[in-house]
Amino acid sequence: MLLASLLLAACAGTAPVAETDAVPEIHPGVLQGYLPLDTPLRSVEVVPPAPQAGSARQALDEALAARALTLRNTPRWELARQDAQLRFPEAEGTFSCATGLPISEQVTPRLYMLLRRTVADLAFAANSAKNAYQRPRPFMVNNQPICSPEDETSLRENGSYPSGHTAIGWGWALILAELIPENAEAILARGRAFGESRSVCNVHWHSDIVAGRMIGAAALASLHGNAAFATAMAGAREELAALDRTNLTPSRDCAAEASALAQTYFSE
Repeated sequence: MLLASLLLAACAGTAPVAETDAVPEIHPGVLQGYLPLDTPLRSVEVVPPAPQAGSARQALDEALAARALTLRNTPRWELARQDAQLRFPEAEGTFSCATGLPISEQVTPRLYMLLRRTVADLAFAANSAKNAYQRPRPFMVNNQPICSPEDETSLRENGSYPSGHTAIGWGWALILAELIPENAEAILARGRAFGESRSVCNVHWHSDIVAGRMIGAAALASLHGNAAFATAMAGAREELAALDRTNLTPSRDCAAEASALAQTYFSE
């Protein structure tokens, strides 16, 4: 699993690289981010403590988790399985419908690189809270299947609170909303749903997801103080402004995605 691998990679530490340099991999298929690995965000100081057994917060988590289980083997479950993938190029289409663009290395190379590199920055930001709380995941409590069974072993060894996937998805959404403000609402809604996919997948509690959004936003604030990230954002903005969108269409079936997203565990 990508996030579990990144936990190990963070321990090694690497020096920052300029946008013009060849970006090294810190794990097979995972590029080094913009921020130094040895000084990640102290997320344990940002999010509230993980819910305790018997608390009102835990009761809400359990109620929403039970609702999420009803979406197993539906189109929403299949979308959650897609959203579990953080590697590129598999993840490149996540925001294609929301942006109206086929985000890819060929069409939007600067934006593609920006999203790839921020995976590490956003993921590492969740680590200190994950390590502090080591919260069991829903499937470890309810003994029900998850949408990505190939990840189960590594997920058992990686704390549930907060959700690193959600931090990544929300961070991506905030970045894209800045770059494509005319689609901000659709992008942010997709970013919210990306995090909720983790509950549908039965691998995160709802409070993990809420905290993950906090971490994604906090990590992005740190990124905005980084010169290389600022350069990358400017490059992506220029690329999008110059893009001829005449014959460009999203890389995913947007009608099918919208139908899947209409299935929610918040429904009464």
